[in-house]
Amino acid sequence: MVPLLILSVLAAVVCEETCNSQVNSELLVALNKALLRSVETQEGLPNPSVHLALRLSDLHNQAQESTHLHRLTSLLHAHIQSSLSQPPSSLGLLALYALALRSSCYDLSTITFTVKGHTDTLLNQLKSALQREKDDITVSQHSRPSTNYYQYSLGVMSLCVGGVRVEHHVLHKLLKAVEQDHLKHGEAECVDSYAMAGMALQCVKDSRAHVLRAIELNTALTKIQNKLLAARRPDGHIGNEYSTGLAVQALLAMGQQVFECSMPLEAMRRDARNGLYHNPMALSQVLPALQLRSYISTRTKQCLAEDDSLVLEPPEPVVEAPVQPKVFVSVTVHTSEGTKSLYSVNVPQGSSLLQVLELLATDSTAGFTFEKESSLWGPFLSVVNGEQARQSDRRYWQLSAENSVLTQGIRDYKIEMPQNIVIKNTSY
Repeated sequence: MVPLLILSVLAAVVCEETCNSQVNSELLVALNKALLRSVETQEGLPNPSVHLALRLSDLHNQAQESTHLHRLTSLLHAHIQSSLSQPPSSLGLLALYALALRSSCYDLSTITFTVKGHTDTLLNQLKSALQREKDDITVSQHSRPSTNYYQYSLGVMSLCVGGVRVEHHVLHKLLKAVEQDHLKHGEAECVDSYAMAGMALQCVKDSRAHVLRAIELNTALTKIQNKLLAARRPDGHIGNEYSTGLAVQALLAMGQQVFECSMPLEAMRRDARNGLYHNPMALSQVLPALQLRSYISTRTKQCLAEDDSLVLEPPEPVVEAPVQPKVFVSVTVHTSEGTKSLYSVNVPQGSSLLQVLELLATDSTAGFTFEKESSLWGPFLSVVNGEQARQSDRRYWQLSAENSVLTQGIRDYKIEMPQNIVIKNTSY
């Protein structure tokens, strides 16, 4: 019995060391500060997902959040206004914008856009965008919206959180998509889409605006819970490192008990300590989950007597990085027609994939060219060697290294050792 007793004591010690409430609280403060710091240093448009995560936190810096809110209602608003009258669809960005404003208890009825001379509120624009997506699903050969079911679900949730009744036919398409296993990216089931659909449908259920569809809602929610639970990995992640935050949010929203020391939360804390969530978008999805909150918490948010204790220390001085050794990188580009081109380059260890591509493009003898577009996650490839991979054609440039599909973008993925990178024009 003595060995068993020793093992039990060791297990308790390990648990206490790896899941300590005080240590977890200190990590939350550090992550809040990291996300707040990203607001100061961000390039391009303000990120509504970052604002949403900051507002769902217990810790606040009211002055900086107010400044960021102003940037959202000016810079991001102007960007959305300019994009509403032309493809691709702005559904996902509209939905996140509405959620971010609601998290600051902003009166959404005062936010308007003008399209083709007609002025309407943000929520009505979002409602119209969902209607168009619903129509696209109806005529689509594969029953898919022009964007994807992640954005479709985000739009449903945003309307619901904003207090707008989701149209019967719009809701029906999402319920059918869950029933018929359409929430996929390519041929693989998409944990992120199931998580977003779970939060959207739970919000609709809680609103009691569709009581006659209670059985269908419960059936879909049960299926989504089972899908998310089945996607758990032995290391605690649900899906992958970047889908776990949304999956935990969805499970919380759907009434699942998620404890402070549960494996998914411990996996995210481990990732955070290892610096995995340096992309603000990734951190903005993880932070609410680590505080046992979900996006639909904004539906009942009051914004009363809030904390104002979060203070950023002065940034540390920039230290010149030492010269890094060079590593060899080969890049293979596969076109949509099946042809391929091979390239190679030596880059400093620790370079991003984006820097690799930029270095290749500067070599006039290589004949490699690329174009990128911006997104909330950072830049992504849109054109390689003159060939486009457009959302409107349901194509994208899939990136893989050593036969594993990358879960990070071109700015975030780092080259630490000799690599074989494959860039493939892929349908989804």
